[in-house]
Amino acid sequence: MPQSRLLLLPLALAPLLLGGCESLGLSSWNGQSSSLTRRGQVDPADVSPETLYANGLAALRAERYAAAIEQFEAVEREHPYSTWATNARLMNAYAEYSRNRYTEALGQLDRFIQLHPAHRDIAYAYYLRALCYYEQIADAERDQAGTETAMAALQEVVTRFPNSTYARDARLKMDLARDHLAGKEMNIGRFYQGRRLYAAAIGRFRRVVDEYQTTNHTPEALHRLTEIYLALGLTEEARRTALVLGQNYPGSPWYQDSYALLVDGAPGAQPRERPGFFRRAVNSVF
Repeated sequence: MPQSRLLLLPLALAPLLLGGCESLGLSSWNGQSSSLTRRGQVDPADVSPETLYANGLAALRAERYAAAIEQFEAVEREHPYSTWATNARLMNAYAEYSRNRYTEALGQLDRFIQLHPAHRDIAYAYYLRALCYYEQIADAERDQAGTETAMAALQEVVTRFPNSTYARDARLKMDLARDHLAGKEMNIGRFYQGRRLYAAAIGRFRRVVDEYQTTNHTPEALHRLTEIYLALGLTEEARRTALVLGQNYPGSPWYQDSYALLVDGAPGAQPRERPGFFRRAVNSVF
């Protein structure tokens, strides 16, 4: 599932990014070990946490994620009680996420959330945690357990931090995740319908209509239900379903297909140009 890597960086990162590394004498550092921290010359324990942290940020900006992680880990290892160590743990998670090592990132984030529940960037930690699950969402042909996990993590961001920028982005991603879940139901429903296992197919299509009605799969689900009801000889139920489809999605091609099924000799014109059938359907059903 291709997704953009647009990430809102946490407040802990902002000051050094804005000021750069010049004030620490690191403006020429390019992601390799600097003259201050090159192996064999200086023990990381003798380097200030600010310098190690700045090295890590410089590596992140250069997309040298392994080098960044090395610097952040040095901050945690050599200066475990500093505020820099707390920020380094969060940046470590971001670096792992950036190189698609989601399990490692989740381990860092879970630890951060557990140890620092009142941190000023706790909302970002929850958001990044949700993104780690979201980026692993499989396509609709595969098992969607991961999608449900991502949905739960995204919902937690919305619930805990409803007015944050992270929550707004989480809501958008939840819509896409719902579309994936609905797509999975549609795939299964079509499989059952193709084998005339109509009861099972109806259950899948009804779930799309009832639980994922805001997705773009709903018009097709209604049409598939219309097809099945007609195959079972349930004409009135088919008309009811087609009526719902026509009222809510009058311009949908699935509406045209349902109309053609229920009206003998109906041409492939726009259904909204022929409202008579649905008016008669309302009268006959209600």
